[in-house]
Amino acid sequence: MKNQKLLLQKMSGVSLMLLLFLFFSNCAGGGGTFSTDVWNITYDDQEGGISLTYKSKNICNGMYASYQWEGKEIKTSDYARHKISTGKVSDSFGKGHIYKVEYTDKELPELTQYFYLYPDKEYILTDFTVEAKEEISSAKMAPVNVDSISGFLQAGDNRALFVPFDNDKWIRYQSHPLGFDTLVSYEVTAIFNNESRNGLVIGSVEHDNWKTAVSIGKGMNDNIGSLVCFGGIADEQTRDVKVHGALVGKKIKSPKVFLGFFENWCDGLEAYAKANAVIAPPKAWEKAVPFGWNSWGALQFNLTYEKAMEVSDYFKENLQNNHFVNPDQTVYIGLDSGWDCMNEEQLKSFIEKCKSNGQIGGIYWTPFTDWARDPERTVDAAPEYKYKDIYLYANGKPQELDGAYAVDPTHPAVEAMMKKTSGLFHRAGFEYVKMDFMTHGAMEADRWYNPEIKTGIQGYNYGMKLLNQYFGDMYINLSISPVFPAQYAQSRRIACDAWNQIKDTEYTLNALSYGWGQKYIYQYNDADHIVLRDATDGENRARITSGVITGIYITGDDFSAGGGKDGKEKSQKYLTNPEVNAVATGEVFRPVEGNGEKSEHIFVRQTPDGRFHCAVFNYSDQEQTTTLSLERIGLDKARSYQVKELWSGNETSAEGQLEVTVPSKDVQLFEFK
Repeated sequence: MKNQKLLLQKMSGVSLMLLLFLFFSNCAGGGGTFSTDVWNITYDDQEGGISLTYKSKNICNGMYASYQWEGKEIKTSDYARHKISTGKVSDSFGKGHIYKVEYTDKELPELTQYFYLYPDKEYILTDFTVEAKEEISSAKMAPVNVDSISGFLQAGDNRALFVPFDNDKWIRYQSHPLGFDTLVSYEVTAIFNNESRNGLVIGSVEHDNWKTAVSIGKGMNDNIGSLVCFGGIADEQTRDVKVHGALVGKKIKSPKVFLGFFENWCDGLEAYAKANAVIAPPKAWEKAVPFGWNSWGALQFNLTYEKAMEVSDYFKENLQNNHFVNPDQTVYIGLDSGWDCMNEEQLKSFIEKCKSNGQIGGIYWTPFTDWARDPERTVDAAPEYKYKDIYLYANGKPQELDGAYAVDPTHPAVEAMMKKTSGLFHRAGFEYVKMDFMTHGAMEADRWYNPEIKTGIQGYNYGMKLLNQYFGDMYINLSISPVFPAQYAQSRRIACDAWNQIKDTEYTLNALSYGWGQKYIYQYNDADHIVLRDATDGENRARITSGVITGIYITGDDFSAGGGKDGKEKSQKYLTNPEVNAVATGEVFRPVEGNGEKSEHIFVRQTPDGRFHCAVFNYSDQEQTTTLSLERIGLDKARSYQVKELWSGNETSAEGQLEVTVPSKDVQLFEFK
């Protein structure tokens, strides 16, 4: 309990940004305008809200804030009076300006709306607070509401992006042509023209208290109609069966929302991710991107101590000496679910084997689940409790997801389990841990053990802070988890499980197509274990490339002595290409287009030293020819380039464009010089 109180003090007492307000003008009622080099913000009495203009482009009129209170939706337009102030701000984002609107009404709590503008930023930030003398509560707070938006996009291929809350149940991102009745995206969306690439990006940059969503309504002439960004989403996509919890206090605050218009929507999503990283800096990692192996790819519950030892030797004898090592000359050998077939002495012996082979040992845990689903079972690490005491209940029932019951991250028994498990991992010598099924810890509940926790994300943050207390000196890789909050792990799986076939590559690259920007909130993205057996050579090349361009580079075949010949032969053929492996630095590729039916098929990256790479995938059963516009992919259309395809070694030259023919279920990976 002592640790719990300390954690709550840290959660409430640490300010991530120091805001210095020096208000220099006031306007009671009436309009008020403030401008930067690119933004113009005005309170419009006629519209009853905020008008935003970016570089003379009208983004919206009549923007208002709203919140749920005593069963009603309260809007800023419901207030009798408002007062406008402008001033300066100096914070983690830099030096800028603040536009503040204070709303008062004798029948309502005080509401204060803030807009933060920075001269060098293509975006603004906005949030609001509600304050009263007596305690108030709200389960929904929306900093951005626009009932009707005039078209800020030119005619053409206009789209809106669906971003999932987590990566469970093989959920997909989706680039939707405008024309839908309603689209709800989680935490962030981009609304863009794919031809010009101009677009609006809007989403939450704070993830301490709220699950946030963006709701888009149908508009006219290939533009959106309405736009709402609100904290308080809880539905099937957030894995909830209960409504979002309510914040309670004499003063409560909405999520802070990012809103920007960008020449290139891809730049906008990266700016959004970087803004999140300003508020909650990513968990640092001083070593190189992990290369290695994970047992779940093929062995799964057939994992044994003997097989783990044999896999370690296989990498040492066949792959590490043949270019499959990271820039630190290291390989990670990871034991997934099923490692508990080994006792502590065997785990220690495995780590000794890894170290003698120049490897780092990895292991697996699910901190917020009960897979046995046995309420009467005693918690081993805290025998004074049974599992029924620590479940997260919704409407009086244990919450089940993916076949496991969710447990309460704030319960002392969960901390006891963390202490016991981390003790074992540290004694054995593990330095890497894959944490799985994390969404269970973020579910809304009837109550939490700690009464100060009121929402699922508050509970999740609480549990993740504890997790870092016990496992923080290890490399933490999240598997099934929410995208946000992101500051507790060095890497996260960008999608759900993927194995060996072209469908696995396409599915993984769906997430890279629209979620690559997560590279700026995690040290690395994770494309999941790359399995080679029982697939064509082209599928092998495509699957490996999907990992190389995404982030960490983890294989998954059975490389034990009894493992199949197919996977081993392919590993020595395809995991040992020095030029392909040299591309695997952990630096993410991003899509050229944003209008794929499922996944994009062209991805590019320019390295800091000036190297340019382009990957062209073919997910179909037929050979495909694509003409690459060098200008469109980001190169100088007037320059001549030497081009090398890294899988085959074939070389050519290109000026203006390059015709690329990719066999069925295959990839071409090019380096331009």
